[in-house]
This record gives sequence, C-alpha cells and structure tokens, in this order.
Amino acid sequence: MQPMDFKPLVTLLAIVNPLAIVPFFIHYTQDFTQEQRRRTIWIASLGTFLVIATSALMGLHILAFFGISLASFQVGGGMLLLTSALSMLNAQPAEAKSNAEEMHDAAARASIAVVPLTIPLLTGPATMSTVVIYAEKTKSFWQLGTLVSYGLVVAVATALCFSLAQPIAKALGKTGINVMTRLMGLILAALAVEVMSDGLIKLFPVLGK
Repeated sequence: MQPMDFKPLVTLLAIVNPLAIVPFFIHYTQDFTQEQRRRTIWIASLGTFLVIATSALMGLHILAFFGISLASFQVGGGMLLLTSALSMLNAQPAEAKSNAEEMHDAAARASIAVVPLTIPLLTGPATMSTVVIYAEKTKSFWQLGTLVSYGLVVAVATALCFSLAQPIAKALGKTGINVMTRLMGLILAALAVEVMSDGLIKLFPVLGK
C-alpha cells in the first residue's frame, strides 16, 4: 500500500455502498421524528467510521482474542442479515414495539442505527475483512493512518446519502417504499445466503466439493 494509494478508499466505498443502504434506512426510520432520524444518521455514520478504524487497528487481534475465525464471523453476520431480510420481505417494521413508551424510547431507536444499519448492512464481514487485509499491507504509521482516515471519508458519504433519504421517500410514496422494501429484502436474503455459504465452506471445506 502506497502512502497516497486511493485503491483502499475506492474499494471501501464500493463495499459499504451507503447509497444502496438508503432503502433500508427509509424502512427502519419510517416512523421516526426528525430529531430521531438525525440522531440515527449521526450514530450510523460514527459507527461506520469506528468499525473501519477498529478493524484497521485491531481487527485480527480482536478475533484472535475471542478465538473467532473470520469464517465464523461471516456465518453469524449472514444469519443477522437473513433475519432483517425476512422482516423486510413482509414490509414489517424493523423492530416490534410492545408499547407506546418503547415507541418513543430514544435508546431503543438508537439501537437501530447500530444494528442492523451499521452492522451488518454498512460494515459487515466483507468490509471488516477488506480493511484487515489492507491494514496488513501497510508498512508505516502514516499508511495505517491514511487507511483509518478513509473510514472518515466513508462515514461522511454515509451521512450525505442518509440525509437525502427523505426526499427520496417523498418521491416514492408509501406504496413505492413498500415495493422497494420487499425488493431489497429479497436481495438482502440472497446476500445473506452468499455470506453464510462462503463462511460455511471455509469452516467445512467438504461442502465446496
């Protein structure tokens, strides 16, 4: 990795692809207030940066500390993706709320920004593993710092895309959002199967034969 190599940045933007996550953001925040939506954007953007920065600085060490292989991480992340996909295929709210008080619970709302928006939709196993691979290629503190700074660029891009979500929602309308939600749910389900199968093949090579 060269000091001013932009390939990691381009790769990260392509993998995280915040524009493609806008339909999910609309789905999960459809009944949020403006303030709750802004807070979700802030938390998701900050979370995206922290995941990328942590993966660059401590990724392999964290997985090794807990004795978790990247393949196992892929299977777990794929299961979480599949759960979200099933909810979206039915055009159901992201999380079931048991009462009115929970509906206005800022902490419960904030959790959506972390799971599933930040993890695994924005920064899943593919993002983390990519960052770890590039981190292994760095040869100086400057190069590692540059990689971490790319996480900040991705976070800003995420905030911009999510900030434009409401104009998109107004243009599509309720019916359009429901159709888009089901379509993205189907795509997400397929992605979840791909992520899990890749992890399972790594864990059990005989499955790939």
